[in-house]
Order: sequence, then C-alpha cells, then structure tokens
Amino acid sequence: MDHYIIGGMACAACSAKVEKVVGELPGVESCAVSLLTNSMAVEGSASTDDIIKAVTDAGFTASLDMMRNQAEALKDTETPKLKKRLIYSVALMLVLMYFSMGHMMWGWPVPRVMMEHHISIGIAELVLSTLILWINRAFFIKGAKGVLNKAPNMDTLVAMGAGVSYIWSIINMITDPSDMHSLYFESAAMIVTLITVGKMLESMSKGRTTDALKSLVNLAPETAVILVGSKQKEKEVAVSKVQTGMTVVVQPGERIPVDGVIIEGVTSVDESALTGESIPVDKNVGDAVSAATINKQGYIKLRATRVGQDTSLAQIIRLVSDAAATKAPIARAADKIAGIFVPAVLLIATAVVVIWLALGYPLSHALTRGIAVLVISCPCALGLATPVAIMVGNGVGARNGILIKSAAALEELGRIDIIALDKTGTITNGEPVVTDMLPAEGVSEDELLDIAGALEGRSEHPLAKAITKLSRNTNIRIADFESVAGRGIRAFITEGGDAVVIAGGKLDYVRECIDKAVAGSKLSNEDLRSVKYSLDAAAERGDALSSQGKSTMFFCCGARFLGTIAVADTVKDDSAAAIAELKALGKKVVMITGDNEQTAKHIGESVGVDRIVAGVLPDGKEAVVRELKEEGKLAMVGDGINDAPALTSADIGIAIGAGTDVAIDAADIVLMNSKLSDVAAGIRLGNKTLKNIHENLFWAFAYNVALIPLAAGLYTGLLGGWTLSPMIAAAAMSLSSFTVCVNALRLNMVRIHNK
Repeated sequence: MDHYIIGGMACAACSAKVEKVVGELPGVESCAVSLLTNSMAVEGSASTDDIIKAVTDAGFTASLDMMRNQAEALKDTETPKLKKRLIYSVALMLVLMYFSMGHMMWGWPVPRVMMEHHISIGIAELVLSTLILWINRAFFIKGAKGVLNKAPNMDTLVAMGAGVSYIWSIINMITDPSDMHSLYFESAAMIVTLITVGKMLESMSKGRTTDALKSLVNLAPETAVILVGSKQKEKEVAVSKVQTGMTVVVQPGERIPVDGVIIEGVTSVDESALTGESIPVDKNVGDAVSAATINKQGYIKLRATRVGQDTSLAQIIRLVSDAAATKAPIARAADKIAGIFVPAVLLIATAVVVIWLALGYPLSHALTRGIAVLVISCPCALGLATPVAIMVGNGVGARNGILIKSAAALEELGRIDIIALDKTGTITNGEPVVTDMLPAEGVSEDELLDIAGALEGRSEHPLAKAITKLSRNTNIRIADFESVAGRGIRAFITEGGDAVVIAGGKLDYVRECIDKAVAGSKLSNEDLRSVKYSLDAAAERGDALSSQGKSTMFFCCGARFLGTIAVADTVKDDSAAAIAELKALGKKVVMITGDNEQTAKHIGESVGVDRIVAGVLPDGKEAVVRELKEEGKLAMVGDGINDAPALTSADIGIAIGAGTDVAIDAADIVLMNSKLSDVAAGIRLGNKTLKNIHENLFWAFAYNVALIPLAAGLYTGLLGGWTLSPMIAAAAMSLSSFTVCVNALRLNMVRIHNK
C-alpha cells in the first residue's frame, strides 16, 4: 500500500473527487482518501506518476509520502494560517459593522463628510468588504478550481454566497446610491469571516484527533549512545545512524532508542508507552526490549536487533497511520452522498431564487434566500463524521495496547456476534509447566526431580523443558542415553559401583524397565508387592491427572519406582474473567484447538466457553471459522502460525501480541499486552466508536435536512414569517463540522476496560 499526501481538499466532495479519479486508473485495486489527515492510500500496480497526474489534473496536489519525517507530516500548519486570517478579518469586520449597522441602525456617530454624503459610507463598506474578501481569497480560488475541474466543493458554495452578495451590493450602489439599505457588503464579509471561524475550530479539533499518533511519534529518542572501537568507547550518535548488531548503552531514566536484546545488566523497563501497562517489567540478560520504552533502574547494554522503520514503535505508528488512511464501510455511503451534495445544493439554491421570483417577490429577497441556502449547506460535516471518530477510536486503542490496522476493523468490532479462541497461547500461557509432583513412598521430591531432570536434560521433547527448568544443577552423570519414540527415554547411572538403568515416560514403558531390573535382582516378595502397589497407585493417579488435561510422566531407578510428574499448559490468569466479560457483552465464545478432546474439555469447561471444537488441524480451524461465520459476524483470536488461515478467514482477525509475526501480519487487530481481556476492551471500543459514528452522521444529515429548507424560506408561513439571514446561516455552518469533531473527541473519555 502506497501513501500520498493530498493538498487542496476543502470538503468531502473534494475527497470523493480524488477517490473517483484515482480509482478509475488501470491497475488501482483500491483507493481511500482521508479528509482528516489529507492523505490517500492506494493499492494496486498503477505507477506513482500516473496517480499523481490524475490527482493534479483533478485540481489538487499529490506527493508520495515516504514517511521520512512523520512528526513534520503531522504538524498542524493550517490552524496558524487560519488564525492569522481570522484576526485580520475580525479587525476589519468590526469597522465594517460599525458603519453598516452601528450607524445605519442605531445612529452611531460617523465623520461629518459621511453624514452629508451617504454614498461615502457605501464606498467605505465596499473598501472594507473588498479587503476582507481578499484576505479570505482562498475560498474563491479553491471554489473556482472546483468548478473548473467539475468537482464543486464547500468553498464553491461559500464563494458563490459571498460573491453574489458582494456583486449585488455593487450593482445596487451604482443604480441607486441613495438606498443604503440595499447594500449587503457586510453579509458578504461576514459569511467568509464566520466560515473562517468554523474552519479554524474544525482545524483545531481535527488536530486533536491525531494527538495519539503525534504522541507516539514524539516518543522516539533522537539520539543513542553506542560503543565503538576496540576499547568500546561510548559515542552519542543520531538514532538513524544505529545499525543492527551495534551495542547500545542506556542509562537509568533514559528512553531505549532501538529494539534490542540485553547483553549486560539488569533493570526494570516501563513499557506503558507501547502496551498501556503502568507496572515496570523486570529485564535480565537475554530479554528483549523495545524502542521508546524507559529504562527505570540499571545501566544496561543491548545489542540492536531492529532499527529505524523496523522497530516496534515504528510498526505501531505505521499501523495507526494505515488505519487512518483506510475507510470504514459506513463512510462509503456518506462519501457517495457528499460527492453529489454540492451540485445538488447549487441546483436547490437556483431553484429557490427562481421560485421566489415566480411568486412575485423582489430579486433582493430571492437572492437572500438563495445565498442562505448556499452558505448553510455543510458537506464537511458529512465527510468528517466517520474519519474523526475512527481516528480518535484508534488513538484510544493504541494508548491501551490495542492496535487496529484499518478503519473497517474498528467498525466491524462493534458488530461482532461470535468470538472464536485458539487454546494454546491465547487461553493458556502456551508453555508447559510442572503442575504436580508425586514421589513414591520413601522417595523425596528432590530425588525424583534430580533424576528426572538429569534424564530429561538429554531429551528434545517439548515437555522435557518444563522439568529441566525446575531441576537443580546436580552431579548425576548419565550414559548410554536412549529415546524410544512414543514411549519414553532411558539411560544408565552409576550407583554403588554398578550401572543402574533410569527411565521415564509412559507407565507401561517404565513398568517394563522395572520388570527387567527386578528379574536381575534378589528382591523379597514384600518388596515386589510394594513395587506393584506403587505402580498400581501411580496408574490411578495418572488417570486422574490425565482427566484434568495434564500430561503425566513416570520415572524409575533400577527396580525402584520413583514417582509421577504432571506437566500442563496452564490457563492464563485472566482467561476465565475475560471470557465471562465477552459473554456478558452478549457474545458467543467458542474454543478451537488441535489438542485432544479430554484436554480441550477440561480447559474449556474451566474457563467457561460456550462451545469446544477439539482435534482440528490448521486447515480444519479455517473450515470451522467458515462454518461459524454462517451464524453471525465472527472474530478469531490466535497467536500461532497455524492460526493464520483462520485469522484471515474470519470477519476480524485478532492476534496476541506475543505471538508469531505470521499471525500478527494475518490479523486485523493486534493485542500488544497479550491479554485476552483486551478482546472485550476492543469490542467495547468498537461499540462506542460505531455509536459515535452514527451520532455524527445523524447530526450531519439532520443539520442539512432541517436547515436547508429553513434557509430557503420553506418554513416562513409556519414560523410566523421567521427567516434565516445569510449571516446566521454562515454562523450555523461554521459550527457544524466543529460539533462533529468535538463529539468524536468524547471517545477519549471512554473507559474500555471493565474495572
């Protein structure tokens, strides 16, 4: 996906025009233009030159966004310009209003020459209004360009409304210099001034919606300290100069400049900037750290593993930026309406003038009604209704460690009916640990663990790591290690000068090893009965543990049965509560796993899922997801490579942040904290964002539907002759987009986690 910076857009009609001309180019698969960020995202094989030419021919400017300076790209350059325009306009407007209303309506004093020659007041109004229109000439330039490029926009409406008032006043002043009440210079000047007020408020509030992205960009340190030369001297360099493999030094209290692995030192790291978690995480040698996180305590050295645009921070910024550049499905309908909105308003305004003239009203009255229609109409509110809510919602998600890759994903979150969860790494921790240690009678836990650890230390079985992690460093030396696939492992140790077999694995395999040892020994009948009793008791306990979804391993040393060790992938601490949250939100929760039925049943029942689907392969998961989608909108949550097909097939794919890169790439949403509870938080955010979009669209449509007829004079008879002047219409229009933006900013106050 290529990103472009688009210049010259005034409203949703402009963005619709850009989308249309680029979307019609050969090779363009999709095109989404954001009025909020003045950006465009294009997918397909069309060349950059062709895309830029199409945008330029349509009357706008375009340049490829190389993301070299994101901070500069996000800088609000529009608000200062609008503020300057507004200050000059208001200063002149006050003088103009003094003459046009203060003197004419309330008799405020003016110089004697003006009292004696009223035409001089008209000339003063002409000069002042001309200066104000010149200061705000951008409306006329952009409006004219819109007409010439067959893409009339909001500026076209404003320019026509102010321009008609201005020209009509000049005509009246020439034809009847004595009639000062037929001059509408103040209306022309007030229209552009009030619209500029609205533009500035809109620009300021739009800037607030990108605050989350700006704060992420500002997190990146500008410099780093690296070790150079044979003597490993410290040298401060620009962070852009750091390369993979370099050794970077970070002092306590400093931000970590790149992603890396600690090679020296122990510390705790504040990762709240990336994950939203306020509690620092302890880090030791070998642990990974991320750029923009804060080294809280110790002096550390780290080896740079990812730099520049490859760091976790850069990827997060890219995800949030991509989401802003995409378009939610609900926005498409609003954009289509916005695309025909301005031409429709021009036709309505023309029809209003013609109808009032046909009814016998004077031309001044008909023009006033037509001008009011032009300036009251607001396509910007329609165009901003969805993107401002999406941008703020994405920012809230990013602050809470929930990265949403597209506007469509955020919108769809609010419509999800079914949550499908992978088991391993999603509901469970994804790493087997020792859960039970049951030594036989007369055997200590230490002895069982020492021999099991020495034996499993040679094994490559995944469950062996759980035991070796617990075992101590012992001097037990083993020889002739042998692995019997599917059954167990065995080796020899020296005990009392004799070579004694030690074995571990399934019970029948351990029993065989004990039988062989018994055959060559001189055990008494009582000892033989004791061994048999221990094995029978172990079999019962093993069955009980297996029913709980645990893997059991049995161990012996010679003719002695040592005991049983159970290993299992344990459930995450928050899984049961997170699933309860999802069910409380009215979602159906399904667990999909490749594990056996018994283990899956135990895990599923312990966390409270509604349905369990066990024993499925990766392609089987994808097939299950397709079946579940027939029952409603579905989100799939997973973390492994084997989850990628299912994540892609689901309506929404949600990847656990600690999962594989393949799963993260395949997903629509990434949970940086790797917490299942963030799924419910994301759904709450999606619900609130979708509700906010509906509110924005309602008010945007309601505003235009109610006020355009009012401006046209349709309600004159119903409201006792009350009409809407062009100045009041301009004030109302200037506030409409601002209202939409402010409503979207309310999402910043939403609490997405259930406290």
